Amino acid sequence: MTSSHSASGSRLASRLGFSDRVFVGPSARRLAREVEAGLDVIESGLAEDLRVADSLADAAARYLFEAGGKRVRPVLTLLVAQLGDGNIAPVIDVAKAIEITHLGSLYHDDVMDGADRRRGVPSAHEVWGNNVAILTGDILFSRASQIMSRLGERAIRLQADTFERLVLGQMHETIGAQPDDDPIEFYIQVLADKTGSLIAAATQAGIIFSNAPSAFEEPLRVYGEKVGVAFQLLDDVIDLSADAENTGKVPGTDLRAGVPTMPYLLLKTDTDATSIDLAARIDAGVAEIADGADPAILDGPLAELRDHAATQRTLDLARTWTDDAISAIAPLPNGPVREALTRFAQTLADRSS
Repeated sequence: MTSSHSASGSRLASRLGFSDRVFVGPSARRLAREVEAGLDVIESGLAEDLRVADSLADAAARYLFEAGGKRVRPVLTLLVAQLGDGNIAPVIDVAKAIEITHLGSLYHDDVMDGADRRRGVPSAHEVWGNNVAILTGDILFSRASQIMSRLGERAIRLQADTFERLVLGQMHETIGAQPDDDPIEFYIQVLADKTGSLIAAATQAGIIFSNAPSAFEEPLRVYGEKVGVAFQLLDDVIDLSADAENTGKVPGTDLRAGVPTMPYLLLKTDTDATSIDLAARIDAGVAEIADGADPAILDGPLAELRDHAATQRTLDLARTWTDDAISAIAPLPNGPVREALTRFAQTLADRSS
């Protein structure tokens, strides 16, 4: 029996891309087994829920789902639900709806960012064009809403509020900070809306729909949002990594495309001559790339940014958000769920080390 628990913990850790440090000890492995069992049900349910009668829409809607993914949001919903009635039908349904919402957002994001690849395959708009990719995202949002509607007004409101934040986050990222905005505060809010809101919905839903004590809802909403912000800040650091084989993308992909990241924003606040010169060379390179120059012209400046203090400050900031996420769940009872959530956040922070 112990080996079964251990195998389940390892399988879940492998799916998340994390080590077994998230699930340590017999109680945590039993918890991992419950989460994995629920995730198996969700996975088979998603395969059915994403089917569309139209052949083109069906192929497009299932495309990114079948390409893989860690299913972080359903895992967190299931994990939190163990504080209540566990893997009951409403928990499974809400976890599926949140994952489908996430999938839909990826189709739209890739069109707006002009991303060539997603999950190791050509992005949907590279396969079918922008219009079909956008409409596929719309179909997925509709499917998520259909599932939520079966769960009542509370679920519909959660979905609508989260979706509004996702859209506002993307809109604000698109238009950029305005003259009266603090660029760093603006950027953090974009991360909270685009990523934090959906992870917060996942953890919040785990409490609401498992009938867990309502006092845990707000701490877990805060935890989810802060983990989401930390995740994206760490992605900014990883984006500068010189090890493209491990990160899966060319170093500095976002900055080469003219998308500001936290290391760049922090660099722009520095007033020493070296930092000012580096920022100016990055800006000039981004402008030249936009005019058709080879993106490799930024290889040197981005390598300098990777080793600059601004990138270390980004890492420190991410760890602050991680620590705040862990502090937020102090009201939860001591036990395997709280320990797993703590280890999840800590392991997330370690992935850029």
